[in-house]
Amino acid sequence: MPIRYIPYDKVPVKGQAILNNITRSQRLLSYKDNNKVHERILRGIPYYELNELEQVGKESENLVIRGECLSACAYLKEKNIKIDLVYIDPPFASGADYAKKVYIRKNPKLAQKIKKAEEKMEMDELVAFEEKMYGDIWSKEDYLNWMYENLMAIKEVMSDTASIYVHLDWHIGHYVKILMDEVFGEENFTEEIIWHYEKWTSSSNSLQKNHDVIYMYKKNEKNIFNEQKEITKNLKDKYEKGYLIGGGFGSNGLVVYDKSKPKVIELINSGKYQVHYAESKGKPLSDVWQIPFINPVATERLDYATQKPEALLERIIKASSNEGMIVADFFGGSGVTAKVANDLDRRFIHCDIGINSIQTVRDRLVEAKADFKILEVQDGLNLFRNPIQTMDKLASLIDGLNTQKPEGINSFWFGTIVNSKYGTMPVFVPDLRDSTKKVLDIVAINEIVNKEIYNFDNFNGEVKKVIVYFVDIVDLAEIKKFIKENNQTLIEIELRDLKQVLDFVIVDDKVEFNLKEDGLFYEVEINSFYSDRLKQKIGEYNSKQALKSNANHISISEDGLELIEYLSLDCTNESGVWQSDSEIKIDKNGFVSINGTKTKEFWNAKISSNTKPKRLKIRNIAGDEIVQNLLF
Repeated sequence: MPIRYIPYDKVPVKGQAILNNITRSQRLLSYKDNNKVHERILRGIPYYELNELEQVGKESENLVIRGECLSACAYLKEKNIKIDLVYIDPPFASGADYAKKVYIRKNPKLAQKIKKAEEKMEMDELVAFEEKMYGDIWSKEDYLNWMYENLMAIKEVMSDTASIYVHLDWHIGHYVKILMDEVFGEENFTEEIIWHYEKWTSSSNSLQKNHDVIYMYKKNEKNIFNEQKEITKNLKDKYEKGYLIGGGFGSNGLVVYDKSKPKVIELINSGKYQVHYAESKGKPLSDVWQIPFINPVATERLDYATQKPEALLERIIKASSNEGMIVADFFGGSGVTAKVANDLDRRFIHCDIGINSIQTVRDRLVEAKADFKILEVQDGLNLFRNPIQTMDKLASLIDGLNTQKPEGINSFWFGTIVNSKYGTMPVFVPDLRDSTKKVLDIVAINEIVNKEIYNFDNFNGEVKKVIVYFVDIVDLAEIKKFIKENNQTLIEIELRDLKQVLDFVIVDDKVEFNLKEDGLFYEVEINSFYSDRLKQKIGEYNSKQALKSNANHISISEDGLELIEYLSLDCTNESGVWQSDSEIKIDKNGFVSINGTKTKEFWNAKISSNTKPKRLKIRNIAGDEIVQNLLF
């Protein structure tokens, strides 16, 4: 349960979720479940405790938060932290599943042999399987109600001069534009930016979709805006044609006015031509941005499904913030916003629900030498990496659950349990991918009591009981009282706490190691590593490959060291907040980064420190982490 609900500053505008109540201009769009959104907003933003997991570098105001957007906004409002610039790249309601490629690392023993033989590790030698990151699968109605609530919460923590950029595509952008008109006011709409990129696809019966849209709104009448200049790449050609161009030939930029001179550059170099210096180094930036996708071999590429290029965020951050200001991304993904903000001497807040996102941005910021702390929302959700993988795992954790539903059980129900006393029992499980489904309140239970259980008439009275799981509940006694007073059927409704099931979601990996102490030198050598979860995933992958010709099977050695991605030693704290005093990250080619510095060395199955370590942390290639206490 939340500690409390933090109220919004004012009675919220009844926007897109209840457009038929807006009288300004006639609008015909209306969405289901609007009463739920209205009830939740009137109740306030749910505020939970946040635990500090790790301090990286020096104390700072930079934050990496694992949790949902609403929870992060409640924390920021409680702490009176105001955001100067928001960029969000939320799901696009595209109906796509996004996956992360999980690369098998080179075994340290094999890697050393390769090094000695001076062999090159080619990219096509890498073996990988995929793990789901999140499912961008929404109905339009659910998506817009979810977005409306998030936008309302984000607005609460924006400073008076702040701007927000919302990155979308053709699937849902036009609808979200109307939402933002209602939340921020049409008068505060500032820009529609088109991000155009080239991509080569197979021929089709439609035009190629080569752009995204980014909507920019300011919170109030005044906002931060720094004019940006677009610098022409081919300066030599432009000078020869006599165009008014800035940049090149000097720190202040040369501008050539005379179009009659055929050899401008030679004359400039000889000193015979009069030149004029200007502060401008290019033409004012337009609202169409030609920025390519990240090259697959670029150093910034992190194999993150929805990663955006740093150049895109650099323009946004420079345009709408100044040094020292706070830049936030509440659907942080690969961490490009936080990384670029740090590079540009801004403070940053990165928020995401998935552990892979938190790990990706954490390692990225360590490499960038950033100072920050990692916080985790304590909302009772013991997620397995991310919501979609947790939902997949729940099917096997709920005793007797069958997700293959018989005819007559609609998609509202997660599955069924067959019981000798009650027969077929439909089971409701809140969709953890959608934060609005976690709380069981009067509006939610009303849908079950006065709508869904009436659909079981087709079972001729065979459904005698339904099971309703919840993560949070507004008031258990109130909900039970509502059921008793309003359930006009003979079907019993049993309430169960999903958190009791989630406690068993994560199964720890196992590691065996040796400790070595030599004066002021301490070394941990990893002898073996075992992950039951990865063993199952690799087994599933190999089974599918067996059906193909020229199959590429994954083979794991007995010691299992190729399943390790990251190791860290904490020489400071025996428990609580993690302090990484020595760490090693192994990339997909087998090369290691030591304390954030990349090398061309292979991992030797060891990690060391000059101070006696107290704890060891190991992360496997899929993102699961274990911590072991060390006794030298």
